[in-house]
Amino acid sequence: MPFRFKDVIFSNCGPPIYQYKIKCLYTKPVGKANQVYRVTQMGQRSLAKNIDLCLLLGSRVVIIFAVLGEMSGAPIFNQEVGMQSLRNQFVQFALDQGVLKFGQFEVKSGRLSPYFFNAGLFNTGASVQQLAQFYTRTLLESQVSFDMLYGPAYKGIPLVTATAIALAQEADRAVPFAFNRKEAKAHGEGGVLVGAPLNGRVVIVDDVITAGTSVRESVDVIRAHGAEPAAVLIALDRMERAGTDTQIETHSAVQAVQDEFGIPVISIASLADIMFFLENTPELGEHKTPIAAYRQRYGV
Repeated sequence: MPFRFKDVIFSNCGPPIYQYKIKCLYTKPVGKANQVYRVTQMGQRSLAKNIDLCLLLGSRVVIIFAVLGEMSGAPIFNQEVGMQSLRNQFVQFALDQGVLKFGQFEVKSGRLSPYFFNAGLFNTGASVQQLAQFYTRTLLESQVSFDMLYGPAYKGIPLVTATAIALAQEADRAVPFAFNRKEAKAHGEGGVLVGAPLNGRVVIVDDVITAGTSVRESVDVIRAHGAEPAAVLIALDRMERAGTDTQIETHSAVQAVQDEFGIPVISIASLADIMFFLENTPELGEHKTPIAAYRQRYGV
């Protein structure tokens, strides 16, 4: 389903919250021309930047906006508008696809987690296409400067391929991409890389960061070919301290990667977004307490 402008809520956290009137002058294939929408802005971003974000969020939608003036700056959430952030939409999408589940799951660290995220279940052409649109919009909204994409084997391979396609479709950018083989090829073109030569500033595309091993290997490959890592783009930041059930480290794997390499880790959504989604979804309210307790013990 295309994202409609009136479904968007700006989720840059923190007060104050302002409301604006925006006039949609032209839109297709959804929405109505000359219709006034109310938009809630959260945080300190300028209205102009938020309009730019709206343009990024439009799925195959051409929209031109005119500001009609600022409304009352009441610090309340306008639920009547029925808006959702890109992050909330991703959480809903992951639930719909069975990628995000609630319950009790023993994870690799030995911890019992009240939720589980398995990006491998984005396993149809339609779901991967939508996933790539989320990656693309998140990357563009981050304003990170980059020249190409790199996907570490194995999950990173379809993710980087689909994201490169989405960048061409959504942003009209023909971005080169490459991925690696687990084992070097001894015949034909040989080597460990497939795709475009690594060059310039490279964004690493993966599903999650668990221990950071895949990122470290990717950085080594990128630098060995004379390029530089620009950022890591992932689907979900678990916001969870590394370690085991009993040995809990100070930082998360995401924080460790950022500190070690000095590059940003950009996530479509995070555990905080899952918790926000649960707070606003009464039918899933039973999962709020166990997830809050898990974050209290292991979270960053």
